[in-house]
Amino acid sequence: MRDAYHEELDSIATSLVEMAQLVGSAMEQATTALLEGDSALAELVIARDEQVNALQHALEDRAIDLLARQQPVATDLRIVVTSLRMSADLERSGDLAKHVAKLAQLRAPEKAVPDDLRSTIQEMGRLAQHLMAKTAEVLVTRDVDTALTMEQDDDRIDSLHRALFQHLLDERWKHGVETAVDVTLAGRYYERFADHAVSVANRVVYLVTGEHAHE
Repeated sequence: MRDAYHEELDSIATSLVEMAQLVGSAMEQATTALLEGDSALAELVIARDEQVNALQHALEDRAIDLLARQQPVATDLRIVVTSLRMSADLERSGDLAKHVAKLAQLRAPEKAVPDDLRSTIQEMGRLAQHLMAKTAEVLVTRDVDTALTMEQDDDRIDSLHRALFQHLLDERWKHGVETAVDVTLAGRYYERFADHAVSVANRVVYLVTGEHAHE
């Protein structure tokens, strides 16, 4: 009975890793669609978000079932409850990748990002995907040191986000209101995606140490 119980806990952990991998790949593809005006790729990202949602729903069902049947305490209870919170972060990350893809789809076959901001958006997308890849790694390894380094990567995305706004507010901006709105939304999506990745990593720190990362 206890072996089956721990297999269920392991299954929840595996689902979290799979979700992190899926949303990281989704953001990578969404960024490509956004920069290239690729409507077909954008549609693929949008459709695949249902896979992430299905994983979250299945994880929630297993977690609630465990809480009802096993009534876990101490560390096991912390694992189940924290896993539910992490799955919510990852599901929201998938939504953000989908939002980037929808921006790409809306403007395709035109490119939503002007050439002078292409490198900034490309780097934000790269860092966002990199952060989520590290999140997946941390979920597997439970490496607290790696988890704690992710704040630095997040700071880099925040810096790029601020630079994006400075560019939009520059009096030399010549791409119009519609493009300004698209770029503003894209920057926000990447910034929030990174925040969710860091949030999951911080919850891993809590699982391992019993203390919140900021403490």
